[in-house]
Amino acid sequence: MPADEGTTVAQPTTDDQQPNALKPALESMTLLVAAVVVHDRAHNRVVLLQRGQNAKFAQGKWDLPVGKSEPGEPITETAVRELYEETGLTVKPESLKVAHIIHGAWGVEAPNGFLTVVFAAHEWTGEPENREPHKHAQVRWVDTDAIPEEFVDTTAGALHHYLGAGPEVSLGGW
Repeated sequence: MPADEGTTVAQPTTDDQQPNALKPALESMTLLVAAVVVHDRAHNRVVLLQRGQNAKFAQGKWDLPVGKSEPGEPITETAVRELYEETGLTVKPESLKVAHIIHGAWGVEAPNGFLTVVFAAHEWTGEPENREPHKHAQVRWVDTDAIPEEFVDTTAGALHHYLGAGPEVSLGGW
């Protein structure tokens, strides 16, 4: 079927790279984000971080280890990378389990929306430490019965849904 006039069609490349994206896709980019719930079920605790005064948003609020995907990076690798960069904890991509999906219509760095895949990790190596003190005030274990109230709304909802076996998808701003 011929393309409509004015429509950009993705062309295959000869150097094993992905074809060029269609123009409408580029104009509606959704930011892809990964978050990790490191859940120590034996001690009923999770790893949380508190955003510092120099954080891009939500200064002083608690959050899960979370971060943006790099271009071409699989979402499981984003989760592994961000968790290590922020907390020093190491997890294997294949041990991550999808715990929740957050789809927001807008965001601080994502005027066209964001999709956060929240993973649960029950196996890890290391002890949590604040590896980004310029962004975070602290990183520590928190008892699941004592989750702080001052928490980033989207990830707080995901964490509470995960811990309570609630809905697995949250929508915001739609």
